[in-house]
Parts: sequence; C-alpha cells; structure tokens
Amino acid sequence: MGERLTHHKLDWNELQEERQQVLVSWPTGQDVDVDEAVAFHKQLPADLNFAQCLSRAKTEGRTLAQPRAGVADLNSHLQLLLYLQDEGEADLLPTTIDSYTRQNRYEEAEKALAESVREGRSLLNGFPAVNHGVASCRRLVESVSRPLQVRHGTPDARLLAEITLAAGFTAFEGGGISYNIPYAKRVPLEESIRHWQYVDRLVGFYEEQGVTINREPFGPLTGTLVAPCISHAVAVIEAVLAAKQGVKNITLGYGQCGNVIQDVAALQTLTILAEEYLRAENIYDVEITTVFHQWMGGFPKDEAKAYGVIALGSATAALGKATKVIVKTTHEALGIPTKEANAQGIRATKQVLNMLQDQVFPENPCLAEERDIILQETRAILNRTLELGEGDWALGAVRAFAAGVIDVPFAPSTFNLGRTMPARDNEGAVRFLHWGNLPFPKEIQDFHRAKLAERGKAERRAPSFQMVIDDIYAVGQGRLVGRPR
Repeated sequence: MGERLTHHKLDWNELQEERQQVLVSWPTGQDVDVDEAVAFHKQLPADLNFAQCLSRAKTEGRTLAQPRAGVADLNSHLQLLLYLQDEGEADLLPTTIDSYTRQNRYEEAEKALAESVREGRSLLNGFPAVNHGVASCRRLVESVSRPLQVRHGTPDARLLAEITLAAGFTAFEGGGISYNIPYAKRVPLEESIRHWQYVDRLVGFYEEQGVTINREPFGPLTGTLVAPCISHAVAVIEAVLAAKQGVKNITLGYGQCGNVIQDVAALQTLTILAEEYLRAENIYDVEITTVFHQWMGGFPKDEAKAYGVIALGSATAALGKATKVIVKTTHEALGIPTKEANAQGIRATKQVLNMLQDQVFPENPCLAEERDIILQETRAILNRTLELGEGDWALGAVRAFAAGVIDVPFAPSTFNLGRTMPARDNEGAVRFLHWGNLPFPKEIQDFHRAKLAERGKAERRAPSFQMVIDDIYAVGQGRLVGRPR
C-alpha cells in the first residue's frame, strides 16, 4: 500500500492481485466465486433485496424496523433470525458479527465456534461469518423471507465482505472511519479507509453486473453524546468515498441524542448534506436513505423504563421520517438479549411507528433554527476537510482527524485528537462544552457557550466536566439531562 491514498475509483483489474491475497487469508475464502454470486443475486426475489425494500419504504414514507442479532452456531443463528422475523415482525434482518472476526482473529473464532457447538450455547457475541463460509451463510439467505445485512465493527472487512456478498447478503454496514475511530485503538486511518475502498469497489463491481448492494456507514460512532455535526460529517465523507467506488445505494445513520427537535432536525439535514456534497463531486445517481439508531447509551435496568426509552426512539424515528430504525431491547443494561426480549423490542417499536406513520412533525422556529445550526456546523467541518485534502476526500479525512477538524468524543483511537467535550443544554440537546479544533465560526462558538450557560444558571453551577458525567449516566437513571439531585 505504498501508493498515496486518494478518493479515486480503484481499477477492478488491478485489484485482482489484492483480492487473491485476501481470499487466501482464511480457507473459506477459496469458495468465493463472484460470477456465480452475481447469478445467485439476480434470481433472488425483489423483497429479499435490501436496497429495493428501502427504496420502496422511502417512496411510501414508511419507517422499517431492524434488530441487531447474532450467535455463533449456524442453526441457532438461523432459528434466532426466523424468530425475529415471525414473532418480532422485523422488516429487515441483521447478522451481527462476533468480536474475534471484527479483529480478523479467525483462529480464535474457530475455537470458540467449536466450543459453542459442544456446549450448546453461544460463546461468541455474534456470528463468525468468515468461519462459516459461503455455503453456510447462503443457507441463511435462502431460509429467511426478509433481506439480510451484515452488521459488525471491522477496520479491515475485506474477507468478510467477499464471503457474505458471495453468499447473497444484500447489505453491508460500516466504513473506513466509522468502523475504525470508535472501534480500534491503533489502526491508521489511511489503512482502514483504503481497506473500505476495497469493500466499496467490490460492491461497485456487483452494481456494474446489475446487482445492487446497500451500504450503510455506522452513524452513532461512539454512541456517547455525539453531536449531529460530527456524525453527519463522517457520514457524508463515507458516502462520497463509497459513491466514488461505484456504490449506488447508501443509508446514512444517526444515533438518537434524546432531544426530539434536535434529533428530527438531524434526520432532516442528513440527506440534504449528503446530496449536496455528492452533487459537488458530480455524482447524481446515488439513492440516499436514512437510519435512526435508538438510544446507544446506558439503559435503565428496569424493563418498563427501558420500554420508555425504546418508545421515545421509535417516535423520533417516525417523526423524523427515517427510512429504517435500529431497535434496542429492554435487556440493554444486562447484556445480550434473549430472542423474546429482542422480538418484544421490535413489536413495541412497530406499534409506535404504525401509529405515527401518517403524522408529520410540525414545522416550527426551534426546528428551523436547529436545522440551520447543524447545516452550518457540518458544512464548516466538511469544507475545511476538503481544503486540507486539496480536493481529495480520502486524504482530507486523514488530515482532518490529525488536525482535530473532525474529532469524535470518547473514541479509543489514537488517531482521534479527543479535544471535543459534549454536554447537554437546558433542553437536553447535545452541545459543545469544548469544541477543540472544530472549525466553528465565532457565532457558533457563542451559541454553544450561551446554551451551556443557560443550563448552568438553571442548575446553579458552572458548566464543567461534571455535567458531562451526569449526562452520560442520566438516561439509565431515569431522565435525559443529568441535573444535580
């Protein structure tokens, strides 16, 4: 990987040598046959294609519900998916990948898989798709009646993508920034962005053969008080990078912050920004949809209270007209949910989505102001990123993180500056206590200062790191803003 990172489209023929290296890195890679895979995809019914289901939902103004789920053993995982489809009434199905696979530690995954089968319970926190290989993964696709997506958290997902796409999965989550900065400590951004360009180029190749695969950058990032401008900036960059490699169907995500006006404004601005920056690159043929992630922070242990959190997330997704919502469960505070709890979370979500489907969030000055703030902040970050990259988004992303122009709060990566500090304002919207090197104009800085001063006054304390800590624990303790007791 000596050549300089750029956002230009990788040459498919030149990529073949790298593909061979990737496919021999674990025995199951030998079963990947892209031509056969394309033929398999082409005979799948339309309602098993993720992109087509999302397009239809977007046209009809519906929000689809999708859980997270994955266990080690093939039969157990299949039973879990069928349960979530039939009992949970999920519109879209996931296959969540285990942590060993996410770190490309296939040997450890293999041992844990064998042990899981022996013990009759999953010892992995997901499905080791690489170890199962193409034929086993295809059994999943052929056995369910909803489209399947790979959900994970992998800086280098090249082999995982080859195997699952060859198996017939029609959606693949992640990106070179969103599956590095929040998940890994020491993976250089140049490396993960280039590895994800490979994934996107592979998806682009399928597209060229007439098979549309949906791509979804991971919106919530660390899931801890991430202001919309940070996650939007990453989403737009990953959308542009994917589109440059030939991806035509992209779902951009955003994680619930909890203030309904801010969350609705965030969903409304996500598509506006993505389409604006794609057009600036002369890209007009990409379909953008949105996904809203129900609350990603700490949950109450009490199941009834947890349902309250889930319901608020469902209502916000519906009012913000997200194309899909990622559903949480009432076991969130306890660990991996039972299939029953997972199905109940989906059904509770769908009840709220159905009741709100025909209602529109009323236009009002607060909503308009919030949209305006998000647009100004995100454009400031993106325009500076493009400047740093001298017109190249891949290079710009690497330099923007190095300069702290993009800075994800609470991320483990050493390639993230970690100088921003979020806190809630008096209405519970996420603002900046410290904006580090984010390229905000003076009026935006003053806006954040004033918003936090207002809360400080109401609580009779100076805005400080203590507020941040209080906010992180607040939802689990039954409220949104961490007020002093």
